[in-house]
Amino acid sequence: MITFLNKMRGGKQSPPGVNLSEIIWSWLGAFLGITPVAFLHYNIFSGEDIVMIIGSFGASAVLVYGAVRSPLAQPRNLVGGHLISAIIGVASYKIFPDLVWLASSVSVATAIAAMHATKTLHPPGGATALIAVIGGDKIHNLGFYYAFVPVGSGVMIMLTVALVVNNLAKNRRYPEFWF
Repeated sequence: MITFLNKMRGGKQSPPGVNLSEIIWSWLGAFLGITPVAFLHYNIFSGEDIVMIIGSFGASAVLVYGAVRSPLAQPRNLVGGHLISAIIGVASYKIFPDLVWLASSVSVATAIAAMHATKTLHPPGGATALIAVIGGDKIHNLGFYYAFVPVGSGVMIMLTVALVVNNLAKNRRYPEFWF
């Protein structure tokens, strides 16, 4: 028990803060990355059954614009993690539509395992899988189309913005790797 408690103490120092330039570039990237997706959702498709923005995109923005060097923020992880998780989430709901509590946990756990197995671990992918299960009628009616719109199209917009914005900054480089 003591060993278990000692592990929870940590042991490393908190990383240093970032400079103002990094904060500004992160803000700009997140603003420019979320804006087109949100604009499409609220202005172009607002009267349609098409959903363009999901909550997990906010977490992806933190990674691809705020933690650009993280392995979890790289294009393979961003795109693959979301797409794999979306498919798993939809499948989980289709298999267990009357057991949402079970579909929820199966979708997230299976998405994590699949992302590990495919080297596409992207933490917001877990939320993408969960949203496919708990997202309501608009999401459920999309079925596997959910993997393409909003997920696929949204992450491609965010990736395109990340490639531009993150490479405009003098001290940034994105991506660190593609595959």
